[in-house]
Amino acid sequence: MQRVLTISTLALAMTLPALCADQKQPTPKSKGEIEALQALFGTQDPDARIKAADALLTKYADTEFKGLALYLEAVSYQQKNDFEKMIVYAEQSVQANPKQYEALLMLAKGIAQKTREFDLDREEKLTRADKYAKDAMEIVKDAPKPNPQITDDQWNEAKKQYTAQGHEALGYAAMARKNYDGAISEMKLALADAPDPVTMVRLAAAYNQTNKPDDALPLLDKVMAMQDLHPSIKQFAQAEKVRATQLKSGGAKPAAPAAPAQVEIKKQ
Repeated sequence: MQRVLTISTLALAMTLPALCADQKQPTPKSKGEIEALQALFGTQDPDARIKAADALLTKYADTEFKGLALYLEAVSYQQKNDFEKMIVYAEQSVQANPKQYEALLMLAKGIAQKTREFDLDREEKLTRADKYAKDAMEIVKDAPKPNPQITDDQWNEAKKQYTAQGHEALGYAAMARKNYDGAISEMKLALADAPDPVTMVRLAAAYNQTNKPDDALPLLDKVMAMQDLHPSIKQFAQAEKVRATQLKSGGAKPAAPAAPAQVEIKKQ
């Protein structure tokens, strides 16, 4: 669901002058800061974006865009598949701006995905993930538009997708606890707001874990029929379909396949 993760950032980048006149939004304090922000928002390459964010934060330490700049660094490290630095910068973003819901969602999903069954601090990690997800969803309810030019319908749709990311993260945390019924409930809520193939396969996996192949198979068939499906997601769906088919025929349940975590990062 990364497709909406930076909607506020992109909107901000396109209309920086408008934000300067809106005191409810962060406001640049000088022409130099505006130029540094434009350089940051204009980058497409993760390394260039990290460099631009560091330059902004070094030269304009009191910038009101600190939380956003740190979040963009977290996004960049996510794109580079550097999980540890992603977490560091996302946490710094939340420290700078506790209402930076995009960073909270990134933390919730990332921590839940990376937590393993035999981690000694598993429950501490998953409790953090749950809190980040719930905090983000609560903030999103009353979050203002990041750009006044976004229509009410566009913003309501974006908020639905952010909320879906929160439910998705809670579903991942439930899966990590082997609370499959809880995972099913959260994944269904996520899909109600934002249909997503990876979430659909995750839901099917939870159905397989609870011996409900008749619920899993229609979801997997729907995913497999999607056009331009990423090969890793297709492979994940196919493996779950094999599991569901074997369950339906009364065979022993095969081992669960590894989820395409790297695809989830890049597909945002």
